[in-house]
Amino acid sequence: MTIAPSRSLRSSAELIRAEEPVLAHNYHPLPVVVARAEGTWVEDVEGRRYLDMLAGYSALNFGHRHPALIEAAHRQLDQLTLTSRAFHNDRLAQFAESLAELTGLDMVLPMNTGAEAVESAIKVARKWAYEVKGVAPDQATIVVAADNFHGRTTTIVSFSTDETARAGFGPFTPGFRVVPYNDLAALEAAIDETTAAVLIEPIQGEAGVVIPDDGYLRGVRELTRRAGCLFVADEIQSGLGRTGRTLAVEHEGVVPDVLLLGKALGGGIVPVSAVVARREVLQVLRPGEHGSTFGGNPLSAAVGSAVVELLETGEYQRRAEELGVVLRDGLTALVGKGVQGFRARGLWAGVDVDPAVGTGREISERLMREGVLVKDTHGSTIRLAPPLTITGDELRSALGALEKVLTDRL
Repeated sequence: MTIAPSRSLRSSAELIRAEEPVLAHNYHPLPVVVARAEGTWVEDVEGRRYLDMLAGYSALNFGHRHPALIEAAHRQLDQLTLTSRAFHNDRLAQFAESLAELTGLDMVLPMNTGAEAVESAIKVARKWAYEVKGVAPDQATIVVAADNFHGRTTTIVSFSTDETARAGFGPFTPGFRVVPYNDLAALEAAIDETTAAVLIEPIQGEAGVVIPDDGYLRGVRELTRRAGCLFVADEIQSGLGRTGRTLAVEHEGVVPDVLLLGKALGGGIVPVSAVVARREVLQVLRPGEHGSTFGGNPLSAAVGSAVVELLETGEYQRRAEELGVVLRDGLTALVGKGVQGFRARGLWAGVDVDPAVGTGREISERLMREGVLVKDTHGSTIRLAPPLTITGDELRSALGALEKVLTDRL
């Protein structure tokens, strides 16, 4: 697609220097200053174009400025943007109904960010444990997996195993048990009468797109059902078409008790997240016990409803599945040519680069110079998660750029 020229009066270098004294240094972005975007392409302030192979960590599953989503946002901006939940609004019921139907669950708790959805689920799971399961007050525990990423609030980093996320932020919130990911025996040993829930990512994103063995998710479902605790699936990155299914748990035919959604639910326009659950679970919340001023606002509900409409067609799930074959084939051809290994499902991959070729950061910078944007994680691993609107030719072009930057150093 053609992107209209940028009109910034400052260069990339000037804008990057301007950020240094005024922005907290909690990110280490690549040195590219994006000014405009459309579809799978972004443009910097100098007019250079880049193929976006990160898609906002899956927040841009439908690409930049998808016409249907932009139209929904514009239409709602002309009507109503915020009421708070002190009043009803005319968009929220449709959003909740359509999202519940899409996921096969009963009730929706609308929030804003992914971390808020996780925090909300923790509160709901504990309250359910006390009121429904009969756990003694203040004794509820939640089992989580090592190498998880569920957000960066103080409670969430309390059960992170990433020392960069934890160091200096204690004291930490108690009530969590950490077990190895993809280890059903360890999970079973950690569950007892105090367990309110098992909270896991069906695919671990930040850890490098770590895909569990076949049968793991079914095993989690069976263990939680047998123990009388909740299965909470964090699909904030993996959900909404990314893996070739609406939800990653669908690859094993599993339905969790609680589903966490975010990122792509806002269409790359506004932050939207949701806790979607069985009625018995979310009914433990009563007025005044939990809330959000912006959660479920009319603008978010309008965009979220439009996202659900796109997914209801099945087009984006099919694209992710079909183009996922192109991605896997392309990466397979690079194994031994600078790639040590990879893990992929749908249009999502974690690629382990030979450290002799470069770190993940170095590979990301080289790809940037080739006009392709990706992001590194954990040493020499890079993540690929393009918009689901990417074409086969664009995907092959990105893989060709990756081959170039790898083999140039061999």
